[in-house]
Amino acid sequence: MAPDELQSEAVQLLGELIRFDTVNPPGNERPAIEHLDRYLRSAGFETQLLAADDNRPNLVATLTGDDDGPVLGLLGHVDTVLADPADWAHDPWSGEVVDGYLWGRGALDMKDQVAAEAVAAVTRARSGWRPARGALKLLFVSDEETGGEVGAAWLCSEHPDAARCDMLINEGAGEVFEFDGRRRFGVACAEKGIFRFNLNAAGEAGHASVPQLGDNALLKLAPALAALADAPRSYLATEAPAALLSGLGLDPSEIGASLDAIGAEAPALRVLIEPMFEVTLTPTMVSASSKINVIPARAQLRIDCRTPPGLGEDEARRRIAEVLGDDAGGLEIEFFEHTIGNASPVESELMDAISRWVERVEPDASTVPLILPAFSDSTWFRGAFPECAAYGFFPMRHQSLLEAYPLMHNADERIDVRDLGFATQFFYDVIGDLLG
Repeated sequence: MAPDELQSEAVQLLGELIRFDTVNPPGNERPAIEHLDRYLRSAGFETQLLAADDNRPNLVATLTGDDDGPVLGLLGHVDTVLADPADWAHDPWSGEVVDGYLWGRGALDMKDQVAAEAVAAVTRARSGWRPARGALKLLFVSDEETGGEVGAAWLCSEHPDAARCDMLINEGAGEVFEFDGRRRFGVACAEKGIFRFNLNAAGEAGHASVPQLGDNALLKLAPALAALADAPRSYLATEAPAALLSGLGLDPSEIGASLDAIGAEAPALRVLIEPMFEVTLTPTMVSASSKINVIPARAQLRIDCRTPPGLGEDEARRRIAEVLGDDAGGLEIEFFEHTIGNASPVESELMDAISRWVERVEPDASTVPLILPAFSDSTWFRGAFPECAAYGFFPMRHQSLLEAYPLMHNADERIDVRDLGFATQFFYDVIGDLLG
């Protein structure tokens, strides 16, 4: 297939998808999902719409081969975060192409990947191609941005036969970055766990005009905020980030020195890589009095805590004690979210196929494993199907990691149309490589 034709059709489909307002909440993904359903059925895919909420269905589209073999899944979500048009240079639901970029909410997270996967698969199917072995499965879901309760989590739990696959490609990495004179394409092999908690302070109410009459609970949070701002570095080596350092030619047994080497050459790159090695404690919300003239008797600080894969509440508590002291400064610790991080092996048939493709299209570049510091729907597939090798990969050679990552969930989200074509070519090629 001519690369220009793949790119042109992917640009058209992505623009159409962006024009569906799927901000979650409420989501309302059905029109976008039905659009994809028609597109895939027209090429010969067998499709299913599966829904816990009628307005928010999930699409599973399958092409089956004649012989037994692996099931390759291409995953994507069609919901997005909100967007305020007043903050954008171009309408976030226009899907228009300006100066070589396609603009809109979802252009990077992740309607771009949905469009690329769909166009690659449909282009093969239209030509009469069918897997020589196994099956190709496209899984386009709702509700990723708020956790997948009616999306991938529900699909894997309630319809495991429909969701099951042996290899899975999802979002999470693939933008090029440079280090030590070489171009690298990251492959997200793991995701951090989430152990969010509250720090609760207690005091005594009083009239704000006489501060000494009360015991201001809000002030008791100040030492914790100061300690969090000045937290000492504390690194942990797990499989994927250790392999990343090795892939960069650095020593995974000397994490601090290796990160210093990255920071000396590319400070912005260190900012993105360092959280892969840490339990992070990020204060994000605070609440206290409901009236301006009342000293608060209770105050609460909410903290987003992320742990490396496989590490849970014990490691989170160890880090809290390290930063705040064994008694957390006298504040009550109240965990309200417990999600263990998850990972796939850094070596697999799918990783080999991704690496072969990168070596073929960019002989001087290489792939390196990454941890995704955020959440994606890969967590549900790794949990439901432990033998599934699930990776995040959407290759981009023009818009680098340092350029693309800050645009996600931000104003002026956009993708270089050449990268959309580049990624579509990857999905087209890897389907044939793995399934024949």
